Amino acid sequence: MRVLVAMSGGVDSSVAAARAVEAGHEVVGVHLALSRHRAVLREGSRGCCTVEDAMDARRVADRLGIPFYVWDFSERFAETVVRDFVDEYAAGRTPNPCLRCNEEIKFAALLDRALALGFDALATGHYADVVPGPDGLELHRAAAGPKDQSYVLGVLTPQQLAHAMFPLGAAASKEEVRAEAAARGLVTAAKPDSYDICFIPDGDTRGYLGSRIDLRPGAIVDADGAVVGSHDGALAFTVGQRRGLRLAAPAPDGRPRFVLEVRPSSGEVVVGPREALAVSRISGARSSALGPLETATEVQVRAHAEPVPCRVSVGADAVVIDLEEPIDGVAPGQSAVLYAGTRVLGQVTVDRALAAVGG
Repeated sequence: MRVLVAMSGGVDSSVAAARAVEAGHEVVGVHLALSRHRAVLREGSRGCCTVEDAMDARRVADRLGIPFYVWDFSERFAETVVRDFVDEYAAGRTPNPCLRCNEEIKFAALLDRALALGFDALATGHYADVVPGPDGLELHRAAAGPKDQSYVLGVLTPQQLAHAMFPLGAAASKEEVRAEAAARGLVTAAKPDSYDICFIPDGDTRGYLGSRIDLRPGAIVDADGAVVGSHDGALAFTVGQRRGLRLAAPAPDGRPRFVLEVRPSSGEVVVGPREALAVSRISGARSSALGPLETATEVQVRAHAEPVPCRVSVGADAVVIDLEEPIDGVAPGQSAVLYAGTRVLGQVTVDRALAAVGG
């Protein structure tokens, strides 16, 4: 097969490319330039897709003896991922930009170009597995449970999955992948992982949003509407947040308080006790499916969260997920990825999170 490998410049995509070559495929590497202002080199484990990362990816490609290119997707990235991130926060929602990037860039724009150029598959360094099932290909969790990245792939469509390749799906651990990279002489073997939002490499989300959204000062109130503090901009807060509240009045019981709701129209941030974060039903109108969503047995609402048993009903206007165990701090805009065992069935973008079924 002709395989295009998305090479970020990290160890995972490096080993994915090496395994694709070893499997006998005709491999070409490509690095995505997602910003036109990439002069600042990466610092520590922050950021990705920088000039330094492109150079590392090229070194790996040279070591593997495969062609390598840098493709500029910065305009598409700014329009579909960065703008969505800002717009969602402006609406009081909490988006997942990595999930949107997979949806709009890697498995839409990049895969479309790969297919147009005659490639058969797009390979990435994600920890996930594609296996044949009775009704076609299925997306499953990776063998390396702690590193599993199937959550951020929940937006894929069956057509995209048919051309997706994840060579690290059977890897036992990240340590195994690093050891393999070292044995192959790849320069990325000991390179640290990136943990931050790639277009906010300094980690200052509040500062980033403040330069793009009109953050107006407002009140922090409790569930009864009593003012307990003030803030510089409600849209920089997210449900479940505890740090940075700077409350003027402590809770009567002395316990910590958490963000329960963000109200963009009034500029209020509602806070309360941790138990008030618990929800038992979530729903959303925007969904994607790799299988029958109503057969899901578990749901995961964050990339590294534990899955929770659930029941799913698919209606004409929304997908409703009833949780058998409450989940804390589910915010509108988050993605709820549905599973049946290890199989990914799809995802639902959360619109509502209710404290009780039928609440």
